[in-house]
Order: sequence, then structure tokens, then C-alpha cells
Amino acid sequence: MTWRNWGGTEVCAPSATLCPTSADDVAAIVVRAADDGTTVKAVGSGHSFSGAAVTSGVHVDLSALRGLTGVDADARTVSLAAGTRLHEIPDLLAPHRLAMANLGDIDRQTVAGATSTGTHGTGLQFGGISTQIVGATLVTGTGDVVRLSSDDVELDAVALGLGALGILTDITLRCVPAFGLRAVETTGSADDAIDGFLHRVAAHDHHEFYWFPHTDCALLKANTRLDGDLPPDGPGRLRRYVDDELLSNKVFRALCEVGARAPWAVPGIAHLSGRALSGRTFTDSSTRVFVSSRTVRFHEMEYAIPLDSVPDAMREIRAMIARRRHRVSFPVEVRAAAADDLMLSTATGRNSGYIAVHRYHRDDPTDSAAYFRDVEQILTAYDGRPHWGKMHTRDAEQLRAGYPRFDEFLTVRDRFDPGRVFANPYLTRTLGV
Repeated sequence: MTWRNWGGTEVCAPSATLCPTSADDVAAIVVRAADDGTTVKAVGSGHSFSGAAVTSGVHVDLSALRGLTGVDADARTVSLAAGTRLHEIPDLLAPHRLAMANLGDIDRQTVAGATSTGTHGTGLQFGGISTQIVGATLVTGTGDVVRLSSDDVELDAVALGLGALGILTDITLRCVPAFGLRAVETTGSADDAIDGFLHRVAAHDHHEFYWFPHTDCALLKANTRLDGDLPPDGPGRLRRYVDDELLSNKVFRALCEVGARAPWAVPGIAHLSGRALSGRTFTDSSTRVFVSSRTVRFHEMEYAIPLDSVPDAMREIRAMIARRRHRVSFPVEVRAAAADDLMLSTATGRNSGYIAVHRYHRDDPTDSAAYFRDVEQILTAYDGRPHWGKMHTRDAEQLRAGYPRFDEFLTVRDRFDPGRVFANPYLTRTLGV
């Protein structure tokens, strides 16, 4: 069976796809693959745009490993089977009045896939989802089932392990009391969004903005954390449907299709879309505010750069798009996250700004590749670190220079997967042999 990821950027033909129901099942699969001289890759929702899950060996589908496996109410920690989807977690936590401290805007990923590739949200006081991990169960390349806690230095590698160290079967997260968010979305100029970014990320719990190429239009979002569960407030169900489904997905998809067939029309479409933007204010549970419906398929590249460099980098990207005459339907997304000390986190050792660029999946592939290449050239000049689950061209030697604990991670890899049972072309390029 041919496997493709969600965005259509990667495809492979695994020799088998197996669906274990326990850690012991996973261990047996790994031992058998090692004996047969083949490789194994865990696969979740396929929402990574990189080749992290690609294999010609055995795919291990974690969809049968789902659900809540333990709760420590006093410590506010929960254990989840690794194949649990992010969108399933709020209902699992609700009876315990707990929530994840921060989330990105897409919740289709498995908890193991999201943490293994460095998925993050926005907020200068909050790290990526991997920083919420305080324990994990991992099946190593030798078939051993290893339980790690926050006392184990190896957890700094396993919490964001790229699938290079083993197959996660269980993850323990430190949660927070359930909370709500007051969301304020406003429209503004691109210059104001860029120039005011550093001030706004410092002033708000969660801030991000979207700039629409070919225009001076930006959409700014600021979320304020509120104690406890609060009743929804703000635009009604119809307005939310119009904004979040009709305009952001159905109409936007139609406009992207027009742009893909007639690239010359993209700037005009962008100006029309920019003028149609409107602000809104609403209150809801944290999950419902953090997460947005994303049904329009796209390709994505995202880089983390030092926070203070974001305004200059964005100005260069704007100038490059105009100079190179790229025709870009999707907005550029700009976020921030707190520094952490995980070995391969894109925010390790520094507060980070994230710049994400997208192209519609039916856009001309030659122009899309050139656009990503031009953006990557700008962001690597700012000591950029690519998101592990998104498109990039960096290799091991280039990445080593940007990660102070890179070689420490490789030492853990040698110990946990000495026979490279979990290797694939993506890991060989990014980590070395």
C-alpha cells in the first residue's frame, strides 16, 4: 500500500503496516525487524511535511494505542497512549478539570507525532508541546521497553526525538488547571504588525499575526488567559461558522484554486481578501481558541530564529517576494515561544520567533520550490532552525552548528538505536549516519 502524508509532500511504499495494541507488541515488531535487517518507522496522522515517517520498511500505525492511561491529580500529570490525537485530549482531561498548557492551531496530530517533531503554539512564556513532557515509555532499537522520568537526562532527547530513538508508546504530560481565553482579533497594516511584534509578544499571553503577501494587510491575534471554565461569549455560532469554515476554508480554497490556475491573479485576490478582513472578540475554552479548522491543503516551511530578529527577517521576506515576483496565496504566520533546554528543540537556549510560509498544494511546484528556497536563505542567515516536521533542506553538519546539544543527542541515539532500526533518508540527512 502506498502511504502519503497529509500535505502530499512525501510518499512511500512500506513493506508492511502493523497496528500494535501494547508496548510488548511494538517491542516484538522491532525485534523481528532487526532480525530481518529491515527498518521500522512509527506513523501517526501523517501531518508532518518532512520525511520523518517515510520508510520502505515496516510502518507501525499507533492508532490502536489511544486514550488516557493514568492521572495524578495532585501533580497535575496525565499519561496518554502515544497514538492519542490532540483533538481527543480535551474530553479526556475535562473530568479532571485539567488542560494542556499551550497548543498549536492544528489538533489532528497524535501526541507522539506532535511532540517528536517539535509542534508548538505561541506565547513568550510557554514552550512547545514537548516541554510539557515529564515522562515517557519508549521501545528502543534493541526491543527494550524503557520508562523515562524527568530525573533522566535522556528525556531531554526523547521528548523531541524525531523518531530516531525508538517508538513512543506512552507519554506523561504536566497539565494546568482548565482555563479559558479571551481572544481579540484585529486588522492592521503589515508595517504595524511587524514593527509592533516584539512589544505585543511581551505584552500578551499569546500573540501572533498573519501577513497577506502582495498587500499591506495583516490579521493580529492576542489571547489573554482566564481562570476556570467560562461560558462562550462573543460572536454567535453562525458568525463563527462564516468566519472559520465558510470564509477561512471553503471560500479560501476556491480562491487558492483560482490562483493556482491563474497565478497572475493572485495579487488582486490577495487585495480583495485583505479588504474583507474584519476583527472580532470572543471568549471560550482554551482549546477552542487555540485550535482552528484547517481543511485547505498546503505545503509549509517554518523556521525558528532569535526573537529580536523577527522584524528584520520579515522585512526581508516582504522585499524578496516583491523582487522575485512570487505569487503567494497563503499568509505568512509569525509566532513566538519561550526558550527551553531540550536537545533538539528549535527554541533550545533562546527565546524564539517563528516564521511560517505556506503554498497551496496545487500551486506550480517550480515556483513553490523557489519561494521556499528564497525564504530559507533569508532565515538561515539569521541562525534559523527549521521545524523538524516541515519542509527544509538542512543537513547534519549545518544543523550541528545551530544546536549546542546536537552531539549529545547523537550519543543517546547510539545507545538507544545502535543498529539504526529507526533510520530513514530524512534522519540520515539531518542527523548523519
